[in-house]
Amino acid sequence: MSTSFTLDGRPVTVEDERSSLLEALRDHLGARSAKDGCSPQGQCGCCTVLVDGAARVACVTPVRRVAGRHVTTVDGLGPPAERWAQAFCATGASQCGFCTPGIIVRLEALHRRGTTPADLPAVEQALLAHLCRCTGWRSILDAWTLAAADGPVDGVAGRDLVAAARRAQLEGGGPQRVAPEVALGRGGFADDEAPADALVAVADGRGGWAVGETLAEARASAGQVPGRRSTEALRHPVAVPAGEWPITLQTAWVDAAYLEPDASWCAPGGTPASPLANGGAFGGKVVSPVAAVARRLADEAGRPVRVLWSREDTVRHGPKRPPLAAGVDPARGRVSVRVAATPGVVEALLAGLGPDLDVDIDEVEVVGPATSMALRAAGWAEGVVLRAAATGTVDEVVAPGGGRVRARVGADGSLVVHVDAGDPLDEVVARSYYQGAAHAAAGWVTSEGIGVGTDGTPVDLTVRSLGVLRAMDTPPIEVRLAPSSAEPVAASDAVFAAVAAAVWMRQGFPPQWPTGVHLR
Repeated sequence: MSTSFTLDGRPVTVEDERSSLLEALRDHLGARSAKDGCSPQGQCGCCTVLVDGAARVACVTPVRRVAGRHVTTVDGLGPPAERWAQAFCATGASQCGFCTPGIIVRLEALHRRGTTPADLPAVEQALLAHLCRCTGWRSILDAWTLAAADGPVDGVAGRDLVAAARRAQLEGGGPQRVAPEVALGRGGFADDEAPADALVAVADGRGGWAVGETLAEARASAGQVPGRRSTEALRHPVAVPAGEWPITLQTAWVDAAYLEPDASWCAPGGTPASPLANGGAFGGKVVSPVAAVARRLADEAGRPVRVLWSREDTVRHGPKRPPLAAGVDPARGRVSVRVAATPGVVEALLAGLGPDLDVDIDEVEVVGPATSMALRAAGWAEGVVLRAAATGTVDEVVAPGGGRVRARVGADGSLVVHVDAGDPLDEVVARSYYQGAAHAAAGWVTSEGIGVGTDGTPVDLTVRSLGVLRAMDTPPIEVRLAPSSAEPVAASDAVFAAVAAAVWMRQGFPPQWPTGVHLR
């Protein structure tokens, strides 16, 4: 049977009524501004659309339920979409642009209900339906205030967007466009650019790939079911070194938590689309297998093939930060670390700890997910944090790339970050990246961690299980940029490390992360 409805003002019909609305939009109708960040978990908000004017998460809405109704994506909002796009560009509220189409739809629904520009608590409440990993939320609230007011909005005036993209690439470690349309989901994501007639391949859970004409067909063939959040207690897999230590630290398994699951596509004999698309994914996709699989399957099938990881796949197979345990004796300037064996981790820890402490590091084998030094400041940031515990201060943190950062936590829990990264190139983008790094650092200390079973398999498989700080839990983040005409250098890693150290110190060096205590 078929389902007919109105999409962005035009009548459409979908023949497969078993599909979700998101599958119908993306696979049957080519409406790819609605993004698939977790389907069918319904937890990230990237696929939010309007159904008869009300915001709905498309991945858990059966398409048959919108029969005869009006569905509006960000592409169908008309002039308001351009206003939101300009506001998001003006405030740095979009980096990769994957989560923002759904957020803009949600904000437009709020605006139509008469929510005032000053009612930020209502906006934070509405944003509970969404996750954003890149921006740290505060710039999204700024975009709301700007767009919901009556004045003109121009995100481009007076800016050099080529320079802005250069700053974004310096900080993100991957190609990054900066333009108003990026906030509307037009950043060039791999799965958005795939041909309409491409086959779809998903992991079958047995080490192979299930292939179908549509995503729904491939998932049905693979027998995929939505992941769940485990009731198991969070484990800290590395034991603290033996001895009497005034300060100890154990970190948990932490997921990179990028919002766009790994995706690629390839034509036979072609070059696979990069899973990095319009962002660096904090190093989490550096070793992603999907591009190579897309090339192989396309060659075998003789036609283009899309290869997609589900949210569950990214959690199961995506690399994690090497967990560690440490003892710190500030009186003797001594630090002892046991860390999950990972090539390069010892050198990174030593670089962060500095040369003037008495340090010993022991790599240990840990049963669990793969670890990687490609993740944001892996090992080095942990060294900076342990140095702060050993010295009792958060000194100026100098990133390997040269960025210099000081961070402190205010009496109200707000974060103040001073950054010298050479020529800012574009202050809006620079602040956005540093706010995002501060947000990620605060979450790393206070809320992030996933359950991993005793057999080493992740058991927390929902996107909410990852512990990303929500908008309402994120404190104000003030970024102060040093004026400079020096060569621009990256500083996001230094912000991440400095803020993590400042937050842990402010909380009194609790012995396990996540501490479970928010700043706000």
